[in-house]
Amino acid sequence: MSRAIVLGLCFAMISVLNSATAADKAESTKPFGMEKRIPFTTSRVIGSPEPPSPYKTEKAFPNLKLLQPIGIEPEPGTGNLWITQHLGSWSGGAKILRVKNETNVSETESVIEFGTEMAYSVTFHPDYQKNGYVYVFLNDKKNPIIHDRIWRYTIDRNPPYKMIPNSKLEIIVWPSNGHDGGGIHFGPKDGYLYATAGDGSSDSDTYGSGQDIGDIPGSVIRIDVDHTDPGRAYSVPKDNPFLGFPGARPELWAYGLRNPWKMDFDESTGQLWVGANGQDLWETVHLINRGDNQGWPIYEGSHPFHLDRPRGPTPLIKPAADHHHSEARSLTGGVVYTGKKMPELTGAFIYGDYSTGRVWAIKHDGTKVSFHKELVDTPFAITGFGNDPGGDLWVIDHAGSIYRIVPNDRTQIAQSFPKKLSETGVFADIKTHQLAAGVIPYAPAAPFWSDGAIKVRAIGVPGMEPIDTKSDRWEAPDGTLTVKSFQLEMQPGDSASRKYIETRIMVRQEKEWTGFSYIWNDEQTDATLVEKNGLDKPYRIADKTDPRGYKDQVWHYPSRSECMVCHSRAANFVLGFSKLQLDSVFDYGDGKKDNQLRSLYHIGLLKNEKGYEPSKPESPHLVDPNDKSQPLEARARSYFYTNCASCHVDAGGGNSLMNMDISATRDAMKMVGVKPLHLFPDRPNGQLIAPGDPENSVVYLRVNRRGAGQMPPLGSNVVDQKSVELLKEWITSLKNEKQASNHSVKESKPAVNGGE
Repeated sequence: MSRAIVLGLCFAMISVLNSATAADKAESTKPFGMEKRIPFTTSRVIGSPEPPSPYKTEKAFPNLKLLQPIGIEPEPGTGNLWITQHLGSWSGGAKILRVKNETNVSETESVIEFGTEMAYSVTFHPDYQKNGYVYVFLNDKKNPIIHDRIWRYTIDRNPPYKMIPNSKLEIIVWPSNGHDGGGIHFGPKDGYLYATAGDGSSDSDTYGSGQDIGDIPGSVIRIDVDHTDPGRAYSVPKDNPFLGFPGARPELWAYGLRNPWKMDFDESTGQLWVGANGQDLWETVHLINRGDNQGWPIYEGSHPFHLDRPRGPTPLIKPAADHHHSEARSLTGGVVYTGKKMPELTGAFIYGDYSTGRVWAIKHDGTKVSFHKELVDTPFAITGFGNDPGGDLWVIDHAGSIYRIVPNDRTQIAQSFPKKLSETGVFADIKTHQLAAGVIPYAPAAPFWSDGAIKVRAIGVPGMEPIDTKSDRWEAPDGTLTVKSFQLEMQPGDSASRKYIETRIMVRQEKEWTGFSYIWNDEQTDATLVEKNGLDKPYRIADKTDPRGYKDQVWHYPSRSECMVCHSRAANFVLGFSKLQLDSVFDYGDGKKDNQLRSLYHIGLLKNEKGYEPSKPESPHLVDPNDKSQPLEARARSYFYTNCASCHVDAGGGNSLMNMDISATRDAMKMVGVKPLHLFPDRPNGQLIAPGDPENSVVYLRVNRRGAGQMPPLGSNVVDQKSVELLKEWITSLKNEKQASNHSVKESKPAVNGGE
């Protein structure tokens, strides 16, 4: 390199540094949007409008640090527990730990480690104390053909009770490239090994396994591991229901299941329970009997799905229970509670939901459901349950902790929850929408699409307490609330025709967030609390293109649990109030415009050791997707981040491997040139993003529809036409990119719970 070029580069760098320094100095001396903070003391959003839950949770092992736990099993004959944990979210890598079953335990011992394999569950042989046999269900993640496998390991019966090297024995294997199932358990009455197998695909039972008794996927299998047939490490019990059926796999005990994630037996009755992940609308709980056809994919739960598909040889059985996606999105089957501390629950199958954190119990008398009850609504990403030999009931949070479920004190007198918006203390004047003192307005840089509604947002933090921003996951004090009001223009384009239709409040109490919606009256004088299950209401909007001169737009008021599907732990609950969204200019009135982060740190609402730091030019930035003055790539990525990334990020609950985080590289997004994990019937050969070809891009097509297959799946009844055009323009622009044009089509791999 010549001396002139070097000098030129040096001068350029000095110029950039000087410019940055000058910009920083200018920002540090300009006026703030707000000069001081006023304490917020008027909130009356306290407690809940519903009676207290019958149960609550508390940490079982407060000193135990775990990474992505998904299973817990007491080791027979010892005071130890085995914990299955993942090491790479849902993409492979796992470890089985041994810990002492003591409240203050902090140390762990590694028993078995897996490289790229995904371990789902562990079970001990009924004679484990003598033979040391332990069985592990895993998915091998090995392309091009991925398999589910059940391995047997042997634990030395002498101290220090380590796994015996080279004791690994493969019991049974079958192909699975999607829904893996993952449950494994010995039958308490017969001693045979049972396992749940998902349909092996990613969407709509692509391979037709659910109703096919000629393959293992989509079933519950039952095998005898104590007696072997020639050429395999097991035999088939003589009373298996499909033994002798032409073309049938004799291992099958039941079939017609989509993704049976966890299973357990009632040891006293022999009842076999399975919790399964649903697809479009329903999550299911199944009581499994010999030879059952549980209906998938003819039915999703008890609801028609693909009635035209071929059916298996036995009648369809309805599930014991199913849950709409308004209250559950990724059901985690659990355990039959065997303890006596909570007698109401003894003998009940306890299950929960990964996305909403709710927990239920169900009993069946052999003819009908005799008990079905919601126990508690948690903030957890539930991946499993467990029975403590001492009588406790455990629930596992994928974030890294194990809790016990205990009875709640329901004798406390609940505080009166505000049924009117005017009673919340959030507004000084409800009719003019004037905020109470200390409630601070804000606006996200990239707003979420809400069916064309105009939104006004604010946040209230108790007294003068700050929000702790020392980590990426901001920590707000209890009592913090956010408020978002929605307006529709009854005459589109006429701001004078705007009417408030909903105000949504989220409040943090006892370190948990909960959402509440209020519906505005026609007089615009107040709003009333919406019931917990939500509602739909049509609003008449002027429309010159309609012969009637209007259209009826249905506005959806979400249920309490629906709020938490998007406002999830993975998204840190409060979506629009974050570092990325607040790193933008806001008009505070009286000619004061300022970067929101700068103002909020200045008044002390946000606090960390360093205070406000201007973001670096190379840092990820959000922009308004509708602002055409911004770069096309930034607009598209901002749209994805705001509208999709609450699910489609690592551990977000979205049942695909797309990563729409703003910081993800193009390749890390796993979208461009990538084959969809889920079949999209309209474009069976499409790609998630087909460079230069919007009409073969499944992401674009899903955004551009409402109904089955729409995205986002909740919270919208109207297509966002501006964003559809944005995505069309962005996808078209990719055809000239060398990286995109050379990108080979890749197969996606399964995600949450083996792929929802």
